[in-house]
Amino acid sequence: MTAFTIPGFDLDAFVSTTLAEDLGTGLPGGGHDVTCESVIPADARFAGVMESRDAITVCGLPIAAAFFRALDPAMEITVLAPEGAQVAPGAALMRMTGNARAMLTAERSALNTVQHLSGVATLTRQYVDAMGETKARLLDTRKTIPGLRHLEKYAVRTGGGMNHRLGLWDAAMIKDNHVAVAGGVGEAVRRALGAGVADVICEVDRIDQIEPALAAGATRLLLDNMGPDILREAVALVAGRAPCEASGGVRLDTIGAIAASGVDYVSVGRLTQSAPAADIGLDFTPL
Repeated sequence: MTAFTIPGFDLDAFVSTTLAEDLGTGLPGGGHDVTCESVIPADARFAGVMESRDAITVCGLPIAAAFFRALDPAMEITVLAPEGAQVAPGAALMRMTGNARAMLTAERSALNTVQHLSGVATLTRQYVDAMGETKARLLDTRKTIPGLRHLEKYAVRTGGGMNHRLGLWDAAMIKDNHVAVAGGVGEAVRRALGAGVADVICEVDRIDQIEPALAAGATRLLLDNMGPDILREAVALVAGRAPCEASGGVRLDTIGAIAASGVDYVSVGRLTQSAPAADIGLDFTPL
């Protein structure tokens, strides 16, 4: 359908499934847009302009284009803003000309996707900017909407952040419940390494857990729910033996001080879990 790709993400399947959901494909009486079919002539044509109503970081326009082209392969589409661009209110993002029914049927699926992904990218950019001139990098988490992880993590990258592990398979994340069963942070880390796991991230919520985790071979420490002063103490104790990640309760008004503590990473679940949708509209003109 298009050359746009995200590793692990099937764009054609996403577009097809999303449109089928909106059209009610497979349901009694479903499989079509009753409003367009009853109101819009089959050969009617529209020109359309998608624009931002807020200052946003743009994300998802190639995916929106794929929705429209799925219903009208001949649709003329010009993407006016590159992914990751920071645009002002009123900025035109995409222009299109094509079959009116196709545009109206695909409109909501396309807008929902761009609004959500641009919302994630915009919030990510705000957090990155709030970190200031520090060495720390912003990470997302696994707090994603089921089925949208690859898209949401793409949006985080588009907004200037980095991805944490993609899932349960690409790194071990030892948390308090794992520690409770294993009997301690050191034993939990040793078990993961003994099983052949290369990347072992160990959560610690107390200073006295740091040495046992490092001694056992943890490749990264997640410093959970620690304030800036305790984070600085923890970073000094670690002394570069493993990367340090701050996590837990991070907000826009606190991330600057957290990043300045000397940690290597700050992870924020709300980037994907609760980013507000960007205000983006799409206006059509009959031709």
